[in-house]
Amino acid sequence: MGLTNQSCGSRAKREIFHRGRAKVDYVIALAGNPNTGKSTVFNALTGLNQHTGNWPGKTVIRAEGKFMNQGLIYNLIDLPGTYSLLANSAEEQVARDYLCFNKPDATVVVIDATCVERNLNLVLQVLEITPKVVVCVNLMDEAKKKKISVDIKGLANILGVPVAATAARDGEGLEQLTNTITDVVKGTIKINPYIVRYPEPLEKAIAQIEPQVRLLVGEKFNSRWLALRLLDNDTAIIKALKKMFPQEEGFRSKTGGEPGHEPALLQQIR
Repeated sequence: MGLTNQSCGSRAKREIFHRGRAKVDYVIALAGNPNTGKSTVFNALTGLNQHTGNWPGKTVIRAEGKFMNQGLIYNLIDLPGTYSLLANSAEEQVARDYLCFNKPDATVVVIDATCVERNLNLVLQVLEITPKVVVCVNLMDEAKKKKISVDIKGLANILGVPVAATAARDGEGLEQLTNTITDVVKGTIKINPYIVRYPEPLEKAIAQIEPQVRLLVGEKFNSRWLALRLLDNDTAIIKALKKMFPQEEGFRSKTGGEPGHEPALLQQIR
């Protein structure tokens, strides 16, 4: 991840932190498809206040850094670039598990202004996990060159979450982005996220299992999303939930909970 004068930007020069001394007020996740300029946004916001390593138990690189806005210090976690959160790769599983189980205070999803529709799949999947989302429409300069117009306000109205337009390489829109993040974490922006509705048989199954999931996990996690993952027999999620709630019979299968077998919670609705 190379740092350039453009990617570091003026914010990095203004706000330098002494590593280990700065108290973090909020944690923000940064998600997005590959080639959307997500790393450029990350570098522009954090500058030299960043470090890298590996995610625990993975060879996937983990990058995080700090930035300041309105007197608040944010820790920005740069999630691996992914096209979805279905855990078909190590990168997808890292991104999904972090959003679900670490519960950042807000998630910024970076999309490419030149191909918004293609990037919305990830946005909708993130919205299924958490409502505290800011959509960053990046590469607005490239869209302008291609004579592509993006209706930022219309997109925000459809998605029900704030949308900020940026050209991160030139530092354009970054102040609006950070102010929007601050408004989301403070709760000063009304959020009414778009909810994907599935065919009736699946919605009936969700309605049947979601109350039971909520009884097990409470309000700590998104019970609708977990219900979807259980209906999909997502072994990674089942394993994680059994580890977090070992005392709960609902996540034990007839065979003792080996991967690939349904939890008792699903057997009740078959």
